[in-house]
Amino acid sequence: MPALIKRQRIGLFGGAFDPPHRAHEALVKTAISELALDRLVVIPTGQAWHKPRELTPASHRLAMTRLAFADWPQVTVDSQEIDRIGPSYTMDTLRVVAASEPEAELFLIMGGDQAAALTTWREWQGILQLATICVAFRADSTRVSTLFEAEKMFPQRFLHLNMPAMPLSATQIRASFIAGQPANTLVSEAVARYIADHHLYQSN
Repeated sequence: MPALIKRQRIGLFGGAFDPPHRAHEALVKTAISELALDRLVVIPTGQAWHKPRELTPASHRLAMTRLAFADWPQVTVDSQEIDRIGPSYTMDTLRVVAASEPEAELFLIMGGDQAAALTTWREWQGILQLATICVAFRADSTRVSTLFEAEKMFPQRFLHLNMPAMPLSATQIRASFIAGQPANTLVSEAVARYIADHHLYQSN
């Protein structure tokens, strides 16, 4: 009898990464460990349809994300959403990955706030067909006792990650840099240096 071929387990983690910070790194580490991933793909958002504010230029966010994960052998940074014309939709990204890795098992990693809003995403039911949703909760998020709307309908497509408590957000980090407060411990040394060199997050 021929040996069974083990399916690759690939995690996908998208976000603005404006900037990438220590909580992002902790989430990636948790996902790789708990999901036994062969590879994790970090995907900076291009044109974010759901963000009320203007993001830092994509070239800077991509460069910072590559620096943040440069020493992680299981992590690759994918620029497809930045390279794509028009708004960034998760379903489009999943289709590309599924087509290039047809035998792989895909795991889409997100925070609780994203999971709560999943039913508002474009083709959200199609997303559940292509990937298992893996939800991590930040220390400052409120975990309601009831399941997410999408999770109620498709509980078999959801997993929860035991994220370490890290009350940290990109909003907080940007505010610290703008105020001239030390924030170097909140991001990697390489990212902090990039922010300083390119004068990002400075008050006008």
